Amino acid sequence: MLGVAIPVCVDQEPVKKMTAVSTRKRVLSGIQPSGNLHLGNYLGAILPWVQEQDQRDNFYCIVDLHSMTLPWKPEVLRRQTRELAAIYLAAGLDPERCTIFVQSHVTAHVELSWIFNCITPLGWLYRMTQFKTKSAGEQESVSTGLLDYPVLMAADILLYQADGVPVGDDQRQHVELTRDIAQRFNRLFGETFKVPEAWIRDESRGARLMGLDDPTVKMSKSISAPNHAIYLLDTPDTIVKKFRRATTDSGREIRFDRERPGVFNLLTIYRAITGKSEAEIERHFEGQGYGTLKQEVAEAVIEALAPLQQRFHELTDEPGLLDRVLKTGAEHAAAVANPTLAAAKRAVGLQ
Repeated sequence: MLGVAIPVCVDQEPVKKMTAVSTRKRVLSGIQPSGNLHLGNYLGAILPWVQEQDQRDNFYCIVDLHSMTLPWKPEVLRRQTRELAAIYLAAGLDPERCTIFVQSHVTAHVELSWIFNCITPLGWLYRMTQFKTKSAGEQESVSTGLLDYPVLMAADILLYQADGVPVGDDQRQHVELTRDIAQRFNRLFGETFKVPEAWIRDESRGARLMGLDDPTVKMSKSISAPNHAIYLLDTPDTIVKKFRRATTDSGREIRFDRERPGVFNLLTIYRAITGKSEAEIERHFEGQGYGTLKQEVAEAVIEALAPLQQRFHELTDEPGLLDRVLKTGAEHAAAVANPTLAAAKRAVGLQ
């Protein structure tokens, strides 16, 4: 099996952060609490975070401010923010080894974002591909936040003087904008920010899982079709039903063939979960039918998600524990972010 995250039991006492200065490269990553996380989010982002949390100085953020760029309900935002924090911990992120915090709990993010707004040309934002896609035909009515959130993303990253940002290829443009903003600020006001690199995720690890209902479209938490995605908290019965209805094709052979996207997607999920090679998987399913393939993929996913789901429910039954972890994480994040903000304020004449 692939090194599936084993949940780390967090002690009931307040978490103690290490005070030693780290010489490891620093990373800032985050996920919006704007919907159910799916298997692609887990395999492509959270699981690599877990596996690599001792390799770098990691800050893992719940970017709740970003989720306000589209219409939201306050009670849903509050609930989903806490649920995402519980998933981080249930997946195996250990607050003794990384910093876990909620973006809005560190006010420096908003303050630095305003400074960056005042030096970022509007034309840079209108060129952002995701803004064009999400605002298609409605640019006069969408919120300013939807246009401006790449600037907030730049503030998120640059506050922590991050060396790199692990992202999917669809976020590469936003990291490039972050670099442009850092370089422009440094040129105008003096060297203040480290210029980070975009570390593009290896999609062979599962970052590019496709929808079960349409294997030509990337699995997304923003698509609400009932059989589109496997969500991390789906019950075993739901997972089996979704895989049974997964799109395949009219062929019979089970092999990795990108020209047959339905079967290719199922095999990709199986490979990401089990860690087996393509050749080994093709030998395993040789002579088998699609029914067997779907059943075995479903069983592998259920087995991989069972520890996470169990720990998630334990954590949500202990709200005080989540509060302590997030409070400690925000304090540690602020201790790193606030000196950077102060330096930026001095550079532009605010202090």
